[in-house]
Amino acid sequence: MYETKNDLPEATRSKLIELLGPRLADAIDLQHQAKQAHWNVKGPNFLPLHKLFDDVAEEAEKYVDLIAERIVQLGGIAEGTIQAVSKSTTLEPYPLGIADGREHVTTLASRLARFARAARDTIARAEDLGDRVTADIFTDVARGTDMQLWFVEAHVQGAAVTQQGPRKKQVA
Repeated sequence: MYETKNDLPEATRSKLIELLGPRLADAIDLQHQAKQAHWNVKGPNFLPLHKLFDDVAEEAEKYVDLIAERIVQLGGIAEGTIQAVSKSTTLEPYPLGIADGREHVTTLASRLARFARAARDTIARAEDLGDRVTADIFTDVARGTDMQLWFVEAHVQGAAVTQQGPRKKQVA
């Protein structure tokens, strides 16, 4: 770790850097997975999905910068190379052979959901470590990711509503 005048204790900063490394890898991976969908989507909804997937990639890029910069602010090194990301990401690999818009939508939605869940876990862990700044950053990340997930899932949900009517979850 680099020396810094950041007033968080060194042990706390070290734990935070360790926590944020995989989130950085996930954000970079998410960005590239969205680009994979953007470049390769085919079908009747090509144009809106092509644009949507590019928007998701752009949002993920914002998270990459926020997370990487927070790591460095804490005295760490932001490990953003492809090699580092491939070792640290917690997202499932993106299937390279798909082209169908609906399949891209469901695949990207599952990656967004996983990323949002990890962001919420990071909020709780940062709060436990007494770092409200990191928790606040990940509140923004979770909020934005939930919105992107909504936009992506709307493409599948719209088709389901049209075909079957809205599905309501049973409350136990």
